[in-house]
Amino acid sequence: MAKKKESYETMMERLEKIVEVMDSNEITLEGTMVNYEEGVKICNNLYKILNDTEGKIKILTDEGEKDFTPHVE
Repeated sequence: MAKKKESYETMMERLEKIVEVMDSNEITLEGTMVNYEEGVKICNNLYKILNDTEGKIKILTDEGEKDFTPHVE
């Protein structure tokens, strides 16, 4: 069965837990490598989400792409 897509926030929480475990010095070298690999996968997924989100925020104009800036009064 396919794994349900995790939210950005859920992945960030998981990454923070991985960092805490690795910082604790109470993990084996093998455990560190497993956590490192998982952390890299999570970082790649987070990066993709951020890139996709940035693309949705950009507005195409006649001059090309223009960053979206909300109008604040």
